[in-house]
Amino acid sequence: MFDPFGDFDTAGYLRNFEKLKDLEEVKIQEHAFFEANLEDALAYLNAVPGPLDYENFLEVHSILFRDFYPWAGQDRRMLDTGRLVGKGEVQFEASERCRQAVEWGLRMGNDPSAMRRKPGVVMGAFAWGHPFLDGNGRAMLLVHTVLSARAGFCIDWPRTRKNDYLRALTAELQTPDKGILDRYLAPLVRPLTAAEDWIGQLLALPGLDGSSQKDDNIAYRDNDAAALARYRDVRRTREQSLGPDT
Repeated sequence: MFDPFGDFDTAGYLRNFEKLKDLEEVKIQEHAFFEANLEDALAYLNAVPGPLDYENFLEVHSILFRDFYPWAGQDRRMLDTGRLVGKGEVQFEASERCRQAVEWGLRMGNDPSAMRRKPGVVMGAFAWGHPFLDGNGRAMLLVHTVLSARAGFCIDWPRTRKNDYLRALTAELQTPDKGILDRYLAPLVRPLTAAEDWIGQLLALPGLDGSSQKDDNIAYRDNDAAALARYRDVRRTREQSLGPDT
């Protein structure tokens, strides 16, 4: 059980307000709040007059999940927990660098030309940053959707297949900016229309409700030698591909 706060028995999964412990119940409630707050989160993003920044990224998460998680809108560094987090075979950025990773993605995403050329790289940067203990996928999907719209296109997310997408995303994290996720998304890219039904499209994305999701998140301690070695391997590979500042 993913328990970075160390109080699962008294506060439930990730200190949720309802103190739920059953992961299936947690995911049902998460999705219910996502559905209820999706329109407000999109309205917030669409009202931002200039480039989207990290504070906007945090606020989207807060809007979506603050009715369920008291820490919504705070990243792992702010919470001082979950320094190294992995999910299945995926290793994410260390908490002290998660903002830097997301901001790298935002720099590309706020450039319409770069966003059109590398939508998968932008999504991969957000996923690598993994700033939140939970709800990362939904928050970054909304930000990515708005950045895509600003660049004049949209991605037909309901046509994706969850497992295929996750395989491409995993490969993007391991070997970034090699076109892996860009190639997966390319057939799904289409011109933006005047009346896009963002809410309907996002809610139709396969697997977004978190059904049948296993709790394969692990919070590693700083002195966990195996976790540190795994992180350093991924970090080294990314730096070889992108440089030390990404």
